[in-house]
Amino acid sequence: MKKFELAVIPGDGIGKEVVPAALEVLHTLAEAHGGISFTYTSFPWSCDYYMEHGKMMPDDGLQTLQGFEAIFLGAVGDPTRVPDHISLWGLLIKIRREFEQVINIRPAKYFRGLESPLLKPNEFDLLVVRENSEGEYSEIGGRIHKGEDELAIQSAVFSRKGTERAMRYAFELAQKRRGHVTSATKSNGIVHTMPFWDGVFKEVSRDYPDVQTTSTHIDALAAFFVTKPHVFDVVVASNLFGDILTDIGAAIMGSIGIAPAANINLNGKYPSMFEPVHGSAPDIQGQNLANPIGQIWTAKLMLEHFGEHEMADKLLKVVEDVTDSGIKTRDIGGTSTTTEVTSEICKRLKQ
Repeated sequence: MKKFELAVIPGDGIGKEVVPAALEVLHTLAEAHGGISFTYTSFPWSCDYYMEHGKMMPDDGLQTLQGFEAIFLGAVGDPTRVPDHISLWGLLIKIRREFEQVINIRPAKYFRGLESPLLKPNEFDLLVVRENSEGEYSEIGGRIHKGEDELAIQSAVFSRKGTERAMRYAFELAQKRRGHVTSATKSNGIVHTMPFWDGVFKEVSRDYPDVQTTSTHIDALAAFFVTKPHVFDVVVASNLFGDILTDIGAAIMGSIGIAPAANINLNGKYPSMFEPVHGSAPDIQGQNLANPIGQIWTAKLMLEHFGEHEMADKLLKVVEDVTDSGIKTRDIGGTSTTTEVTSEICKRLKQ
């Protein structure tokens, strides 16, 4: 039997509700499918932890996490008590950067049982590969002066290594999907980094002659995500562009509450981390209203990372069957609670 040890960080807000729900689903799936099991070690690192200790995680937190096969994260943030730049950079981004989780992947698809805000949506199924370690989110820059002379500078950093590995990851995925990669660019306005990005994309594409390619400016690409998302297969984007596109992807599905994400370590030195796209939603915390689908779909991405593709596909099919039958939380037009949605998914997994 395959055994996977997971580090679980429920985090803040509804993370404390949807993570246990997803773990219940994972446990049920493993029992029903057989041949696989999970053990969980939970860590209380969060804004609550910060209020008590003055830090988001202990000094040896990363060393502790390194021994696990994956990190299963809920949500981070409680801006009324801890500024976002402290909570995120002290936990989520700290793990991403120091564990070299250089790729972020976020799918979006026409989800059965959800009402897309698009007027007449065709069935779409796309995947955004986001460079996750540099780009526009570098820490290089600063502020000087005060008053009308105040100046802020932040430098975008694009290395050939970082850019190429994101693109190769996208091409490898496209070979297993529908064979098309779209590159998000803005070389008509950003005159150094984006022409560099375009050049690397063209070079990498030569190694994948069986994959079709398109290069599209980010402003047009954002519009196309709304007007014709069905034409896209795999989209590769920089840190900022990928961040923006994936929120659009979540929106056209019908709710950011169902969108999953994976932060992938490629060199095997550290575990990868899996998290939903949604935030901590403190306004509905503790009311049994949170949508668990984002966290459960995140578990599906983790199963794929472990090579358990059949089990992953089964899980997502059951989740769609449940939403298609009208058992949904109120954010996606239903009346069911977090517990009711979770219980129904578990029940159908056992059948």
